[in-house]
Amino acid sequence: MCYAAKRSGFAGGKSNMHRTLVLGVALLLGGVTAAWAQFPAQPAAPQCPGPIQGNEQDRASCHGDVTAYCTAELQANQCDVFAILGCLQRNRPRISAACRRVLEANGK
Repeated sequence: MCYAAKRSGFAGGKSNMHRTLVLGVALLLGGVTAAWAQFPAQPAAPQCPGPIQGNEQDRASCHGDVTAYCTAELQANQCDVFAILGCLQRNRPRISAACRRVLEANGK
């Protein structure tokens, strides 16, 4: 190997490449961390005041129907049980049999 290659650092090419790779990864991780910190915190799930209507099984039976047919009511106020119930009643012919049974069992 010639003297000029040793003095200019070309002899240690693998260590320079390793150093460059480590520096690049460190800069990339620092940039991703800084970008991630820019995102605002996500709001928590809505907490509706008062008692929740129905038991867990009843809510599960109607969940798909509520999300399919009552999006306007959910967007207006997720806690408005009466608006959601009215929506389910208006859509009674289209809702699932399980949700219809829940409405009938509760006198709705």
